[in-house]
Amino acid sequence: MQLGFGADAVEYTSAWQEQRRVHAARFADELPDTCLLLEHRAVYTAGRRTSDEERPLDGTPVVDVDRGGKITWHGPGQLVGYPIQKLPRPVDVVAHVRRLEEALIRVCAEFGVEGTRVEGRSGVWVLGDPVEQRTALGGLNLDFDPRVADELFDPRLNGPEYAPSNAGQRREDRKLAAIGIRVAKGVTMHGFALNVNPDNTSFDKIVPCGIRDAGVASLAGELGREITIAEVLPVAEKHLRDVLEGAELLPRAV
Repeated sequence: MQLGFGADAVEYTSAWQEQRRVHAARFADELPDTCLLLEHRAVYTAGRRTSDEERPLDGTPVVDVDRGGKITWHGPGQLVGYPIQKLPRPVDVVAHVRRLEEALIRVCAEFGVEGTRVEGRSGVWVLGDPVEQRTALGGLNLDFDPRVADELFDPRLNGPEYAPSNAGQRREDRKLAAIGIRVAKGVTMHGFALNVNPDNTSFDKIVPCGIRDAGVASLAGELGREITIAEVLPVAEKHLRDVLEGAELLPRAV
């Protein structure tokens, strides 16, 4: 189900209200499994595990939400999907996340971008070069990179060369698609955000997803050419349908 794109991009709290409506209807079996697809107006949202030091330093407003994960940004140029799906109980949350990752990896592949998973980190990633092959920052050997030894390293205080939006230039791992979900009464909410052609400097105000040693990417940035939501949308719909409708849904092993 498409909710709005471009000039009709959806304000976050309106989409959240629509999610809750569809979620209640799905729980009551009044609707089939549904995936809401949209583009948001610019907003920062914080999941339940977000720390204060990961929020914008300049006091930019943040919407606190009931999904898992930490803080992220949504806005123009980003395809957002909220699959609202009834799963067998006990719910296998990890399997649901893996299905979303698989669909998005297939989308990226269709445009010639190799997306992958990173162990211990949800979402879809572009892998960077091995550390020993990366270009030194500020003329320093990477042995002295402050991120190596400082768990509380904050890229916002250490110059633009460390900004999440510059991860591709640093040849670091960088996230193409973020995933954060909630399962209530056996029905999923929230979902994914795929960076198609956003202004990724919006991520530089925060510590995206609480990750300090990697950054963010977009399909347009990785391809080195313009690409639009309109191009990606039908491809995303196809792969989401194939993966989510074709999956054998099993309860979590206990």
